[in-house]
Amino acid sequence: MNKDWSEKNKKMQSLIKKESGFREGIDVLIELREDLFSQITSIVETYPLEAFSQMPYALAKGYHSKTLAYSMWHIFRIEDIVAHTMILNDSQVLFTDGWLEKTKSPIITTGNELKDKELIDFSKQLNVQDVYGYCQAVMDSTNAMLTKLEYKDLKREYSDDDKQRIIESRSVSTDEDAFWLIDYWCSKDTAGLIKMPFSRHWIMHIEAMCRIKNRLCEKARKGTDPIAYCGLSCDHCFLSEECGGCRTSYNTCSYATCSPNGVCPNTICCREKNIDGCYECEDIENCQKGFYENADEINAIKAMALFIRKYGKKDLKTVLNNLHRKYEFKKIQEVVGYNIEEGLKILEKNR
Repeated sequence: MNKDWSEKNKKMQSLIKKESGFREGIDVLIELREDLFSQITSIVETYPLEAFSQMPYALAKGYHSKTLAYSMWHIFRIEDIVAHTMILNDSQVLFTDGWLEKTKSPIITTGNELKDKELIDFSKQLNVQDVYGYCQAVMDSTNAMLTKLEYKDLKREYSDDDKQRIIESRSVSTDEDAFWLIDYWCSKDTAGLIKMPFSRHWIMHIEAMCRIKNRLCEKARKGTDPIAYCGLSCDHCFLSEECGGCRTSYNTCSYATCSPNGVCPNTICCREKNIDGCYECEDIENCQKGFYENADEINAIKAMALFIRKYGKKDLKTVLNNLHRKYEFKKIQEVVGYNIEEGLKILEKNR
């Protein structure tokens, strides 16, 4: 489990046990949920549509055996059902503001009953952007509910009437892999529901989503040139596990993510000029385009591009391997510095 998420979850659970810490505990819970949701936001904003219906761990046992789209749907359908049908006894978010129609979902259940190809077909039918919108709406609704809770509400238990209401909503499949959820939820008090599904359930599934998208990036990069258009070596980048690189559709490079359509200006320029990378461009020394506009902060990248122009990609890989054996660092500028000429000399020295 992610260390930061785990620590926040433990802190929240400890705080809500006592009335004096309850309100702070709810604040920590909402902060944790926002941290977790930011991972979903990043995935939705940076990964191609094809990624959301793929199952790179299809035969595995665990939450990572699902798809990204299914995971989003599943997390927030469970939360929607528990928060509204069970706790608040009002209308689920899915049935307000046209979310069911917008998401294009063929089901209203949690999806536990879906198997193998059914799960993939279901994921392909979903409108991912609107599923994300639905997720956001559910989270906001639950957060509002959580802020209104009082310490005395934590001990509230749930009855057969609550169980029957969930059954009648038909939001949980009668399939044996799904129907058990109703007994599970109704066996808990509100404090138990805060722990599961409002916090730990998120952590488990979002960690699985991160594992799925990292594997998709790994597969996308296999056999692809690891040198980015700007000259950065993706194999030596601290974001390599979660980025497929700018030569694939799984590009989550920090500059690409803030560029239109997720494509940085350097990539666009090189493609328009029909060149392999900025290192083949005669204007590179004075270029302030895209990744290079940050001047000193990115000069180390430009130094690598100039090194490639003189010595080639193979030599750059050797140099970077040598540097990583000598030093511990995340970003190349920690070793090469912020001056192009000096950075180039350091790279040459380590050939």
